[in-house]
Amino acid sequence: MIWETLLLGMHVLVAAALIGFVLLQHGKGADMGAAFGSGASGSLFGAAGSANFLSRTTAILATVFFMTSIGLTYFASTRGAPKELMKRELPATTAPAPAKDSKAGEVPQGAAPAAPSSAPAEPAGKSDSKAGDVPK
Repeated sequence: MIWETLLLGMHVLVAAALIGFVLLQHGKGADMGAAFGSGASGSLFGAAGSANFLSRTTAILATVFFMTSIGLTYFASTRGAPKELMKRELPATTAPAPAKDSKAGEVPQGAAPAAPSSAPAEPAGKSDSKAGDVPK
């Protein structure tokens, strides 16, 4: 149990670090601004050093994240609580008794929908159209 808690804590910390390192990296389009003389290409690690350091650290953090995910999956699969929960029977409940004034299955008088007419309405000015002429 203590190992699962430690692994979960490590998983959350690695996930936060991974998000941070991904957000620190600049995209492929950032180099276009540097080509036209923008000063944004200078960074803390240098122009070429940041890509190597950040990409390697991101790859290591992603690997650790996947390993902690597999570990948490293993701990969840060895726990027996969900299987026992599925086998347990729930207590039977009784339906409330209907009120004395209402009858079961009775439909109120004004609630029935109007029946559609069997013949379609004729458009204005076209009295020679037939119902069989309309494609389906």
